[in-house]
Amino acid sequence: MNEVEMCELLNRIWSLPRGEWTRVLRKELPSLADQMVEVLRHEIPGFADLLEDMGREMVRQGLEEALLTALGYRKPEKDGDRDQVPPATPAPLDRARQDLFQALTGGAAVSAASLPELARQAGWPLPETVRAVALATPGETQQLAAALEGCLVGMGADGPCLLIPSSDPDTRGALEAALRGRSAAAGHAVPLRDAGSSLRWARRLLNLTPASVGPDARVVFVDDHLSTLLLLQDEPLAKALAARWLRPLAGLTPRQSERLEVTLLAWLEGGGAPEAAKALNVHPQTVRYRMRQLEKLFGQGLRDPRTRFELEMALRSRRLMAQIGLRHSRVTRRARTVTAGFRPLVVAREARVNGL
Repeated sequence: MNEVEMCELLNRIWSLPRGEWTRVLRKELPSLADQMVEVLRHEIPGFADLLEDMGREMVRQGLEEALLTALGYRKPEKDGDRDQVPPATPAPLDRARQDLFQALTGGAAVSAASLPELARQAGWPLPETVRAVALATPGETQQLAAALEGCLVGMGADGPCLLIPSSDPDTRGALEAALRGRSAAAGHAVPLRDAGSSLRWARRLLNLTPASVGPDARVVFVDDHLSTLLLLQDEPLAKALAARWLRPLAGLTPRQSERLEVTLLAWLEGGGAPEAAKALNVHPQTVRYRMRQLEKLFGQGLRDPRTRFELEMALRSRRLMAQIGLRHSRVTRRARTVTAGFRPLVVAREARVNGL
């Protein structure tokens, strides 16, 4: 699709009766946004770096939102809230499935007796256990639902989601195959009544994980990141933990503190100087020298199992927060570089797209 074809498609969508927009947008907008990403990647300096840092799917979703706004399908944000023009009234089955999804994940108290009737109206048999899958973009939700038979599609407050019955032991393999090349996070398998918990942690993991695109992209699983999610479920508390147990390092220079922190964490994780030296790629004697410095700072606490446990949690949480902060700052910096020389899209009544 070239620039002329994209403009013709926008004009055709604009000229349709409003009742037909939903059908056409659902079918053609994801492809249009994907083509626009390619055009911007070749024509705007730095846009490729933005794609690498933010992820192609996230950028494409932003373009879809911009196109919806430009076409008048959504009104621009006002005072931080998005005032959306509602699409066509959903079909009764779609509404019933969304009602069931909200009942299972919304957090509001729903009587167990009402769920079978909701499930009957939605045409979705209630499983004993489910696994939530949080998606970064709604562009391919329906296609994924078709590939993953028996799932329940819903739109949560933070984006699209799938609820998948997890009684099949090969659920993970099916998810890995269906979601290859997409940015998504799969929650842990839980009893049906805890579906909201699976969704909450899947969404949290998706927000913490760098967006990846292309054929090498893989779905991430909460099961593989339980300790990370546990440590970072409350970042102010994690910072308080680090400040409490790493106070002896406060008087050092940033470079000295960082060197001793990585050494102490490697020592705690490895169980001794040789293992820590191997992990840090330094001589064991270097580790022993640094450990003598740490023993002077922390005293006999390094020999206490509880203190070592608290120190490892503090060091791990501080390292995780530093990694996430670095990634977010890199994404923000790349976005500023790209948008500094980028003129906003302006779509007139004829749906012209400047720069395309």
